[in-house]
Amino acid sequence: MSASLHAHTGLPVVAMVGGGQLARMTHQAAIALGQSLRILATGPQESAALVGAEVEFGDHRELADLRRLAQGATVVTFDHEHVPPEHLRALVDAGHRVAPGPHALVHAQDKLVLRRALADAGEPQPAWAEVRSAAAVAEFAGVHGWPVVLKTPRGGYDGKGVFVVRDVEEAGALVEQHGALLAEERVAMVRELSAQVARSPFGQVAVWPVVETVQRDGICAEVLAPAPGLADELATAAQELAVRIADRLGVVGMLAVELFETERGVLVNELAMRPHNSGHWTIEGARTSQFEQHLRAVLDYPLGSTAMTAPVVVMANVLGGAAAEPGWSGPALDERVHHLMAHWPDVKLHWYGKTQRRGRKLGHVTALGTDLGEVRARAVAAARYLADGVVDPAFSFDSEH
Repeated sequence: MSASLHAHTGLPVVAMVGGGQLARMTHQAAIALGQSLRILATGPQESAALVGAEVEFGDHRELADLRRLAQGATVVTFDHEHVPPEHLRALVDAGHRVAPGPHALVHAQDKLVLRRALADAGEPQPAWAEVRSAAAVAEFAGVHGWPVVLKTPRGGYDGKGVFVVRDVEEAGALVEQHGALLAEERVAMVRELSAQVARSPFGQVAVWPVVETVQRDGICAEVLAPAPGLADELATAAQELAVRIADRLGVVGMLAVELFETERGVLVNELAMRPHNSGHWTIEGARTSQFEQHLRAVLDYPLGSTAMTAPVVVMANVLGGAAAEPGWSGPALDERVHHLMAHWPDVKLHWYGKTQRRGRKLGHVTALGTDLGEVRARAVAAARYLADGVVDPAFSFDSEH
């Protein structure tokens, strides 16, 4: 089907591994560019599969499915980092373009590989060590103190695969279960930040303002753009750090550098080489969204402007709450959407089409304005109403709304 679509439009076909909400929103950006996004989804119920015109069903762990996805596509890219590196190398060896390439993507797939690369480059990061025994964790804690953060090198996201241990017994149980782990110092941080950059094969880069990410239970709940009260010097340093990492690793596409802000500066936490939750605000809040920019970058198109469309933008995730519980007797989803649009006509809603369950990312809302407190209140109240059917009594409407 891709070949016929390419012949019909004369435009490239981008293939994306993964059918989640990131692929869904990338598909929306592709429509505006006249392109076709081919999607590899596990089934017809996935977010992107519900809206995409060209969906391949398969398993990202199966090379045959990846080859089928790549056939006839201009470039293969990702909505998650869980594809086996050896499969990506096989695609490259077969002549397919993969962006980011396996040599870069492995740094987002394996936290130990990332830590070693950052150490070689002299970039700021928490103290760390690879540990394979409780004794090794105890030795690390003897230098850096308890508690110690232990992470599985591969597969963790949204707080999964991250453990805070306070003694040798806890550490020993985890090492026995998982084998080699990444040990990190517990950073005394001021807050968490994210610096996003897009990079093309030509080497052009574009950066957005550094944002603050508000985490709850290991999941991003809010994003504040730009990060409030962040000194210009530190913001610039964080952007330059993201650009250096993208260049050094040869990233093609989007790169999100998750950062800890400390009293001494910023430290690199993790990387994501794809559109990222910390950039959803760019759909309405920037001249070029992260999703369009990712497409531009992987196709080696000139990158778009990242200027903000308002002084303040706040995104709030809609995480499954009371309304996702069995036996919910409150207003149905359609009614909640109706009320949201009536109460907050300027708040933009993105719903991902997922089955509802508690704690799951079901969608997000975005609010724009000039006053951080007021904009944040609108976004959070709207997200809470969708999740729990509760109108925040502290929220007041003004004449603008």
